[in-house]
Amino acid sequence: SDHICNIINRARRCGARVIIPSFAVERTQQLLFKLDQLVHEGCLKPIPTYVDSPLAVRATEIFRLHLEDLREEVRNAVFMRDDPFGFEGLRLVRSVDESKSLNQLKGPAVIISASGMAESGRILHHLRNNVSNGKNIILFVGYCAENTLGWKLREGHKHVSILGDEFKVNAQIETLDSFSGHADHDELLDYYDKITGSKKRVFLVHGESSRRQLLADALTLRDPKTKVLQPERLDMVDL
Repeated sequence: SDHICNIINRARRCGARVIIPSFAVERTQQLLFKLDQLVHEGCLKPIPTYVDSPLAVRATEIFRLHLEDLREEVRNAVFMRDDPFGFEGLRLVRSVDESKSLNQLKGPAVIISASGMAESGRILHHLRNNVSNGKNIILFVGYCAENTLGWKLREGHKHVSILGDEFKVNAQIETLDSFSGHADHDELLDYYDKITGSKKRVFLVHGESSRRQLLADALTLRDPKTKVLQPERLDMVDL
């Protein structure tokens, strides 16, 4: 909470933009709920905030219609304020023209746009227009697969290609992995331990190769009789 408050307040002081690549479903709503909570608690003053992703906008509206199916913390928030996914200054952007008009914004703003790994979607236009400004902040709130644009920015690449053109990365890059929906190394090992019965084979198919190998080594040490496989694309396995 303190970290995201500091990032946004820093941008506010210098009239900059915070660009947040975010997955449209669940991650964006999780982020909006947290921002709403921080504004309600007084950690954040309201700041112009735009959700610029047609899918994220539709998903947010569905979340609002089904509050009774969400966890108790979210349901309770409805009694404290009208909308747990909305706050002063929030705008859900639908049209392409409105999305383009964000390029002419004056003053500080937060723009949340898909995709989360910055591989496609409206986020590419926002990165293209903001990544070379040293005042701006690019904030990542989730996992980025190797060699995606999001991964290159997170890894500190000084030049990146966006929509066919190369840009110098002057913007400040920040990460907030507390929003990640992925289990980490130790959590996966705990999950493995809780699975009962014979575990003859384990297939590791997700994540960066170096991290997969570390997990494979740890699983082999835990249970030498289990065969740990890392299949490649188009490999065939007889089950």
